[in-house]
Amino acid sequence: MTSSNHVETNLITVLQNFSLQYVRQHKQIHGHLPIIEHDDEWLSPCEVSSNISENDQSLLSDGHVFWQPVNMDKEQGLNFENVELALELTLHQDIKAYFTTFYSESLDAVCEEGELTLLFSWNKDDFQRLQENLIGHVLMKQRLKQEETIFFAVTDEEDMIISVNNNTGSVWVERVGCKPHKKLADSLAQFINKLEPIVK
Repeated sequence: MTSSNHVETNLITVLQNFSLQYVRQHKQIHGHLPIIEHDDEWLSPCEVSSNISENDQSLLSDGHVFWQPVNMDKEQGLNFENVELALELTLHQDIKAYFTTFYSESLDAVCEEGELTLLFSWNKDDFQRLQENLIGHVLMKQRLKQEETIFFAVTDEEDMIISVNNNTGSVWVERVGCKPHKKLADSLAQFINKLEPIVK
């Protein structure tokens, strides 16, 4: 296994551990899986519709379903080749691994700097929408002649995002349209590993 593959595997493990921790904490606090409003036009493999006890079923109000992060089906072949082609840029492997590990609703977390929300794709269409947003972000950075970054989280401060430096893989805080101003971690795996889930 190459060191690059080892780093990617470590990130995937850290991500999956965080998502399991989030779901486990939600169950401890609320006694059941997270709940979300069901939308026939916006289905997701995250929605849990089978093996639900009558007791849990009674917790759901009309039009709501339980959900949990679910590993992406690798056979769907979701990747960032189209983004890299459009930008004529190779994206950092950590970002590609982060967004292709699992489908999920956004997950709230806290780090030393404060609260944040990790962004993920809810379904295949959402993944495409995410790609379009990332392309827009990178084009803005290029237009401003700033080093390319890829965002993966938002904070509770307006216009403040958490991003990965595309060249180094380090994690930074940046204000939209501005250069990153504070380094949070040397890598995405290191950063995710320091997070604590916030269940509301």
